[in-house]
Amino acid sequence: MRRYPPIADHGMVGDLQTAALVSSDGTVDWLCAPRFDSPSVFASLLDHDRGGHFSIWADTPRPPIQLYLQDTAVLVTRFLAEEGVGEVVDFMPVENPERAAGRHRLVRMLRVTRGRVRFTLQCRPRFDYGRAGHRLDLAEDAVRFDGRAVRATLQTVGPVIWTGEGDDARGEVFLGPDDFAAVVLTIEDSPDAPQPPLSRADVVTLFEQTRDFWHAWVRRSRYRGRWQDMVNRAAITLKLLTYAPTGAPVAAPTMGLPEQIGGGRNWDYRYTWVRDGSMSVGALLGLGYREEAHAFRRWLGDRLKANSTVSGEPLQIMYRIDGDPNLPEEVLDHLEGYQGSAPVRLGNGAASQLQLDIYGEAALALSQAVEDAAEIPPYDGWQSLAGVLDWLVKAWDRPDEGIWETRGGQKDFTYSRLMCWAAFDRGIRMARDFARPADIAGWSAARDDILRQVMERGWSPGRQAFVQHYDDVTLDASLLLMPSVGFIAPDDPRWLSTLDAMGQELVSDSLVYRYDPEASPDGLRGSEGTFSLCSFLHVDALARAGRLGQARYAFDKMLTYANHGGLFAEEIGPTGEQLGNFPQAFTHLALITAALSLDEQMDTAR
Repeated sequence: MRRYPPIADHGMVGDLQTAALVSSDGTVDWLCAPRFDSPSVFASLLDHDRGGHFSIWADTPRPPIQLYLQDTAVLVTRFLAEEGVGEVVDFMPVENPERAAGRHRLVRMLRVTRGRVRFTLQCRPRFDYGRAGHRLDLAEDAVRFDGRAVRATLQTVGPVIWTGEGDDARGEVFLGPDDFAAVVLTIEDSPDAPQPPLSRADVVTLFEQTRDFWHAWVRRSRYRGRWQDMVNRAAITLKLLTYAPTGAPVAAPTMGLPEQIGGGRNWDYRYTWVRDGSMSVGALLGLGYREEAHAFRRWLGDRLKANSTVSGEPLQIMYRIDGDPNLPEEVLDHLEGYQGSAPVRLGNGAASQLQLDIYGEAALALSQAVEDAAEIPPYDGWQSLAGVLDWLVKAWDRPDEGIWETRGGQKDFTYSRLMCWAAFDRGIRMARDFARPADIAGWSAARDDILRQVMERGWSPGRQAFVQHYDDVTLDASLLLMPSVGFIAPDDPRWLSTLDAMGQELVSDSLVYRYDPEASPDGLRGSEGTFSLCSFLHVDALARAGRLGQARYAFDKMLTYANHGGLFAEEIGPTGEQLGNFPQAFTHLALITAALSLDEQMDTAR
């Protein structure tokens, strides 16, 4: 087991309520249960010694190979030993996506395809981010780890021999081509009774049901474009990161992974951002996943109705997956962090920030969902949205922290104004299309005031570009969304000039930086890599501008930075490594959007 494998050197499996990261050498080094935002069971990705892990390996002269079974969330790690070829097949059964609580199972099948292979197993749970102890019960039928609030149970099928290592367990098994072994890890927050014994047939059935579930889900996609494998993998990733009981996606399944090795930009992403979730609606509808898009629409509508926030605004930028607005931030100073990248933060203090752009993203998502459903918006839901827009008429013209959650003070961010314009624009359209009661005159006046303000103060005559905020000339990649929301035509001279300026200042061989923190200090120490979301937004903007050669090159080049399983983290570092929380939903939804846009523009041109 390596002390800290590269961030990208992982695959992900999940059951639509939580997810596990498995390194390419067969180690589960991240798993929180029973939910994405629950305390960890394994977290050696953040502290090799204190975090805990569940490893299965075989001694091999060559590095293992890891891959997904096509169009599934079933992960295979293959060990090429001198005496044979062995595999560990990892998956989490999707037993009941609507169940909000209960047991969660990680199945690890061991098999040999040629020769004979000796596997070694080591299970070292460390509950509550390594802060809670546990008791080992090494019984004949199972290995149990009893923590204060959670029990983890290992059930074994096949000739695995377990021994105790203090409060941990170690196992060995020697398999040939006709042999079979499996270990099923069950995590329960309220265990009442021992798990019934499992047979080989039971495990095979779980495998087949999980494989068939993902095959059936992928078949629902209507995407038939040029990048089908990558788009399918991105869609599966988005599905895995969605908490099925509420329909809310998390930004990532991890916390604390650094945007710079050794730096302090280490955030907890296991929550639902209004911005990220809203932007996923368009990507999901573009692929034909209406059920998932409308599930998030309902979650978002409930947040508008509840009007419960710690920020004091009608919406806050993020919530827990069940809609709880409380995300207090604390530092886990007992964890050393990935490769020493401290502090490790639990919770997210940015939840209380003022980010006015979220109202535009929410309105865009709701308008797309209403248009897709082709039905009149429910009266109560419309009243909630209209009330927020009435409030926004008087609230939009304020400095805020901006989309990137900087901690350098509030500013008049151009992107925030852009999205407030989008909120009024989509609200007016829905009111007119569906004859809903609305202050159309007030919304129209606010919309027009914003457009004039952005054109006058967000445009820099010296830079010949739209800029990050009104008091500076720094460029910002978030403004790549200006044409896609309809604020400006994709061939408008002002926009083409902005696109050129970004290409010169923010783009490095198709990879795009969010902004230059040296030119516009953001109140955070350290630097960061290129932002993969922005790289895909750049592809979309180039395609809309008719620069198809540049767009396709940038898209194809960006795909080469995916890891071995087709997954992306948040950023790409200076030497091509993936950085930040992994895998990131924002990046994958932007990949889907870029592919849909580029396919459409290329088909039209042809």
